[in-house]
Amino acid sequence: MTRKKLKLKSSAKKPLVIVSAIILIIVIVVFFYFNRVGELKSLGYSEEAAKSIIFKFKYSYIMDIGENETLNAAFISDDYIDDNLDKYAKIEYDNQEHLISNINKLLDKGYSVNEISLIIDKGDDESVTEFAKRDRVKNIDEFLSVDFAKLANYDRYVAYQELNNDDAETTVLYVNMDFDKEDYVDPLVIDDFDDYVLVNKHRQLSGKYVPDDLVTIDEEYVKADGEIEIERNVAKAFYDMADAASKEGLELMVSSGYRSYEDQEEITNTYLELYGQNYVDNYVAKPGFSEHQTAMSLDIASKSVNTFLESNEYVWMMDNAYKYGFILRYPKSKEDITGYKCEAWHYRYVGKKIAKYIKENNITYDEYYVMFLDD
Repeated sequence: MTRKKLKLKSSAKKPLVIVSAIILIIVIVVFFYFNRVGELKSLGYSEEAAKSIIFKFKYSYIMDIGENETLNAAFISDDYIDDNLDKYAKIEYDNQEHLISNINKLLDKGYSVNEISLIIDKGDDESVTEFAKRDRVKNIDEFLSVDFAKLANYDRYVAYQELNNDDAETTVLYVNMDFDKEDYVDPLVIDDFDDYVLVNKHRQLSGKYVPDDLVTIDEEYVKADGEIEIERNVAKAFYDMADAASKEGLELMVSSGYRSYEDQEEITNTYLELYGQNYVDNYVAKPGFSEHQTAMSLDIASKSVNTFLESNEYVWMMDNAYKYGFILRYPKSKEDITGYKCEAWHYRYVGKKIAKYIKENNITYDEYYVMFLDD
């Protein structure tokens, strides 16, 4: 018996062809979609940003631009505005929560992409957000072009320059060092130990501030009654320095090292009773404002000469201390910067690299900190 083959009627074939075509189109679309997502991710865009780029039909645009962190942030932001796309691409990225929202506001106020990049670079999310609320400021780049400028200090820069007529870089430097504030008024209070901590009349260590790794200076190097403690790395650097000086017939000693908040309080009260307020203001740090509490500073002495300034050891230190990571913390030529009269005996350990820069450029640690270390 011969079986007959069943044939689909023409009317039945058409839906099948259509379904097959739709499936094929879907497969192709899905293939291209995931392929393009992969390409965008390989450029550095997140998966979320890649999907947004595709759905906004900006794939070709982005492939021409290449990797761009600001664009990545824009495409994942609810604040994305298509008309600002070209400008997003030209603005320097910073990891700030309200980055795109603030860029939009700054663009609306008429800032250029270069000005916005400066504003974002010199501020954090909070300061940029506040700045974006205010009316447009003219010549914003006068101060913000200075490498170590801070957006949060902008109004202080303006006020200080109007009063002192200094150039922009000097103005930024001095305001960042709080020269527009009175000594000891509203200081920054520091709790946590830091090798590079800056202490002056505007930056105070709290009573909780205690160095991490104190060691006792070897007795043979001590020119004082009792034990002297110092941070371990500072002690090692001092021994290396003292050994080098001894080869030239010089004897470096230590007359003071770490002093606690309570120690400095006692010293301040003693000098206040003996010599009065004016002497204390010029020569004695108030409690919390002494570098000795950091355990990164030493008072250096000569074994044979009582007045260190008159010793050969002092001359040697002025020429060689930086080689071992030490700087004269309060030099005579910089009293207006440090806020203290010259202390020929007071040396701060900052490490060889920083000490060399300070020596070669004739600046103080206050200036170096503001220019390179203050975030």
